[in-house]
Amino acid sequence: MKDSYFIEKETLAEGERLELSSLLASLNFNSDGLIPVITQDADDKQVLMMAWMNADTLEKTLHTGLMTYWSRSRQAEWIKGKSSGHWQQLVSMRIDCDGDTILCQVNQTGAACHTGRRHCFYFKVSAEQQEVVINSGLS
Repeated sequence: MKDSYFIEKETLAEGERLELSSLLASLNFNSDGLIPVITQDADDKQVLMMAWMNADTLEKTLHTGLMTYWSRSRQAEWIKGKSSGHWQQLVSMRIDCDGDTILCQVNQTGAACHTGRRHCFYFKVSAEQQEVVINSGLS
């Protein structure tokens, strides 16, 4: 359900400005206190991965410029690249019209996927062939 904060902003004109803290306070985190984050390469616009943030990791990302996520499996924050060396430096952040999804463009160093692939979306589904092909390209 769309938050009234975001409904009120639907008619804003291009270039109008909002206070960041008000927008962040109005984000629609799920019942676990998390919000999905789509991470995209800033140069070639390739979608690299999807992960989760909570309010703290969102603030840390904005403060440090390093993509900081919440690991649901480990129940802990993780800075992308801290253990692998495959860093993600924040270039820009966008919030969707409902305030329930974040899109971050990053400068990616190395692989984005824990498998060592450039991105996490390497299972290519072919409905016609009724199969899935491992394909690290996005064509």
